[in-house]
Amino acid sequence: MKKSSISPAADARVKREIAGLKKLRDKDIDTSETRVLPAETWEKAVVGKYYRPIKKPIALRLDADVIAWLKSQGAGYQSRINDLLRREMTAALKR
Repeated sequence: MKKSSISPAADARVKREIAGLKKLRDKDIDTSETRVLPAETWEKAVVGKYYRPIKKPIALRLDADVIAWLKSQGAGYQSRINDLLRREMTAALKR
């Protein structure tokens, strides 16, 4: 665990401040300066856009014609394999 770079006195002050904030009820929090974004701001939002699962290298033996077909579609054939498998996994999990 990384050691805190603030002084012990400042650390204690921050902890007291956080404890005080935790005691506040939602209705007691002043949100008057909070900007509310219009609904159209979120129309193009994509759920999970920055989700990056951990990749694990494996050795995978595939039929030569399958590899040729994947490679014929351009660069990124391994990503396409992953996408195909993920779609199948997601569909199976929904069943």
